[in-house]
Amino acid sequence: MNGANMDDLVDLLGRWASGRGPLYLLLAARLRALIDDGVLAPDTTLPPDRALARRLAVARGTVVAAYELLQQEGRVTRRQGSGTRVAPMELPATRTADGVVANPLLQHILHPPDGVRLLTCAAPYGPPAELLEAYQEAAGRLSSRSDLGYHPAGLAELREELAAYYRGRGLPTTASEILVTTGAQQALTLLTGLLVSPGDTVLTESPTYPGALEVFRHAAAVVRPLSLAGPGGALAGADLARERAALVYAVPTASNPAGSVMAAGDRRRLARLAAEHDVPLIDDEVCAELCFSGETPPPVASYAAGEQVITVGSLSKLVWGGLRIGWIRASAPLISRLARLRAVHDLGGETLGQLAAAALLRRLEEIRPARVRALREGHDHLCALLREHLPSWSFQPALGGQTLWVRVPRGDVDSFSQVALRHGVAVPPGRAFDPLGGHAEHTRLHFLFGREELSAAVRDLAAAWQAYDGTRRAASRHALIV
Repeated sequence: MNGANMDDLVDLLGRWASGRGPLYLLLAARLRALIDDGVLAPDTTLPPDRALARRLAVARGTVVAAYELLQQEGRVTRRQGSGTRVAPMELPATRTADGVVANPLLQHILHPPDGVRLLTCAAPYGPPAELLEAYQEAAGRLSSRSDLGYHPAGLAELREELAAYYRGRGLPTTASEILVTTGAQQALTLLTGLLVSPGDTVLTESPTYPGALEVFRHAAAVVRPLSLAGPGGALAGADLARERAALVYAVPTASNPAGSVMAAGDRRRLARLAAEHDVPLIDDEVCAELCFSGETPPPVASYAAGEQVITVGSLSKLVWGGLRIGWIRASAPLISRLARLRAVHDLGGETLGQLAAAALLRRLEEIRPARVRALREGHDHLCALLREHLPSWSFQPALGGQTLWVRVPRGDVDSFSQVALRHGVAVPPGRAFDPLGGHAEHTRLHFLFGREELSAAVRDLAAAWQAYDGTRRAASRHALIV
């Protein structure tokens, strides 16, 4: 008999409370779907009433009523002393529990919201005018092509534009050192598939980008935290030697989730450690062009003497998430191996988008300032809103990127996120960003909405916090009257 892990179950429940109707019916409906889909297998022990109620921030009666309804339907069995278990059922032949994604951020992508403001998914809302213009230019160039259109390493034109981009940042690069991918997520997946075997250790910062954690876990790697900057950096060498890591992953520029920027000295030490321990290091630069200073720091590979540093980039945050163009900058032999691996999966990306990406890179100096200016305005507005409506929450202003890393003063965000959903706003729990599931008292908030929608989202958060926190503050009540 297996027991359902509380954290995993809460993730799988997702936005269960965001619909209409009594909470016990909404909870029962989501549990019913998980049982019918085979995600909660027969004989799985469900959490006790009180424990699940506490985690979901609802009354115990809500969980009891949901369980009893499922018992009446024959989906669970409840016996005193043995708890609540999923009843034996024959799964439909078309359903499978394989590949279920428990990450709450990905759940919100897989299951689009209805009437809920998502502060979970940080990507630009809508394509900019420059993207349409780039596609129009690309369409004009498409008619002159006379090839099969299969380019596992990417179009030669785009690879050369990317090589020139890195040369312009002081990092000598040739087109043979560039692999174009379907977004940075595929870049991480390809690198992990090539460099990491089941049981290998991958070291990451904490907190870090949860999409990377999902990739590493899917590869059956052991993911552990590593301090890479500041006073803790001195410990990194000992950690690397002890762990015998197969891979190190870092987001040193406009980091996700904190929006921090690693100092030059820490970048140099990071490159040196990778060389000394002969361990591949992924420098995730997806948000590197979004520094509020207007200056993009050098890639970590600029400080590297060897070939251990691998750089990953993308246009998804600078331009639009729907433009699925990412890339890897690495040694030519590694790029060749990655291209062969990529060919097994999809033979290469679509041509029109790559031609558009090349056009956008030629206009980078025009596109970046406007994007950074809009992000800085959103950042400052969100900071002001939090100080006004949620003064007990703490955070450090970001130096770039799209998100703030915020700490709540009491409780945990797993429970609070359930209350926030009932107030029409979704926030991610901090443990999704931690390789060991820590940071339960943190959440990540993006500032990509327009001013009015961002203001409304924070007012909803303040109302949810007042309901969750159970306190009354005159200032907060006044702020919620709009």
